Amino acid sequence: MPSKGWFNLESASGMIPETQFFEGDSAFKFLGLTRTQRLYGFIGCLIIGFALSLLGSILLFLGQLGSFAVLYTIGILVSLVGTGFVIGFASQFKLMFKPVRIIATVVFLGSVGLVFVGAFVLKNEVLCIIFVIIEYLAYTWYNLSYIPYARSAVLKLVGMS
Repeated sequence: MPSKGWFNLESASGMIPETQFFEGDSAFKFLGLTRTQRLYGFIGCLIIGFALSLLGSILLFLGQLGSFAVLYTIGILVSLVGTGFVIGFASQFKLMFKPVRIIATVVFLGSVGLVFVGAFVLKNEVLCIIFVIIEYLAYTWYNLSYIPYARSAVLKLVGMS
């Protein structure tokens, strides 16, 4: 018996349009995953990514800088990988380097590397935390680029527009 309710996206095909988020070359298309299964994969990656980042943050307060850097960054990357369930990795890679996102992408990827430099090379907690903040802000700015008018709303909110 098919499930009913909000989580049954397959039966809601008339209500949920096939958008760019469910089209294209999903990395998991060859597995035959449905839209619902791909959405669950996306949400699962977000939850796992958040949990890893939170665990890493707890380890920072316990004085484990290296573990913090690794877990926090893996958490954000797992969250980013979750998008592959929805739009596919090839599509995501192309979208990451569109002009509207290139700066956020480069800053994000650069800050990922700098977090590890701060933690393992320089062994400096303050720099590592600064790089994590930059990483988080770049990741957030990158994600906002997918929501129409979100960036301009944030700029207005902080008084920069």
